[in-house]
Amino acid sequence: MQTTLLILAAGMGSRYGGMKQVDAFGPSGETITDYSIYDAIRAGFERFVFVISPKMEEDFKTNYIKKFPSHLQVDYVIQSLEDLPEGFTVPEDRVKPWGTAHAVLMAKDAINEPFAVINADDYYGRKSYKIMNHFLTQTSEEALGNYCMVGFELQKTVSKHGSVARGICQVNDKGYLTGMVERTKIFLKDEDIVFEEEDGTVQPLDPKDTVSMNLFGFTPDFFSHIEEDFKKFLKKNTNNPKAEIFIPLVVNNLIAVGKSNMSVLQTPDSWFGVTYQEDKPRVLKAIRKLVDDGCYPESLWG
Repeated sequence: MQTTLLILAAGMGSRYGGMKQVDAFGPSGETITDYSIYDAIRAGFERFVFVISPKMEEDFKTNYIKKFPSHLQVDYVIQSLEDLPEGFTVPEDRVKPWGTAHAVLMAKDAINEPFAVINADDYYGRKSYKIMNHFLTQTSEEALGNYCMVGFELQKTVSKHGSVARGICQVNDKGYLTGMVERTKIFLKDEDIVFEEEDGTVQPLDPKDTVSMNLFGFTPDFFSHIEEDFKKFLKKNTNNPKAEIFIPLVVNNLIAVGKSNMSVLQTPDSWFGVTYQEDKPRVLKAIRKLVDDGCYPESLWG
């Protein structure tokens, strides 16, 4: 069974201060996404679909996409503010993208097979893709709502340079997700990991909590669920120019009504990524070590 990797690359990167999706981190100018695709190929993924912003399209077509081998199936879709369900329009003061769930929805006409979702600026590790692809290839497209996610330890995903957003997961004894809480402001305070509530109060978190880093696995029926929830979201947030609809919200809703079982797959790999510019030296060093250790060639596509 063919599997597809859907790469969310349309984010603004406001905290990072630039388009980190196309920033160079490897010794031959590779992006983090290049390493993700390389790992995914080795894990058995055969097709790759990018979600990009309209302003990225020209450079993506004329430069970025040409680096890949000609036999590789690489496509893209555009995440546009104007791409809304019938009957809805973009509020005048809306500038921010609609969020990760909307980004996934943009691929509804491009993907008809089991697929994984990743962030373009996150490094997940080779074994994570193997675990994910194995699950997807064993999943029947008729088994609606049989989804999965790869979970990481919270303490391995925080930044020393500012707050991050993470989906804190609750997992039952059968390995299924029972709920996911999106904490949008997690940060280090002295030696502790904490998060800030909407009212400004600070609460502690367990460093070993399982968190979602947006490495999900779905069958195509998931698109219809996003569309249904997105309509409800738009009605509720008409006057909120910064509200976003995240993948965990849709997943939580499905679990709550018994329409989905989401297996939480644990990985031995370490995650790293760049939320802030100050994170870049650490990522450069980590990739250099992986290359020196023989995990990757000096040039991925050369």
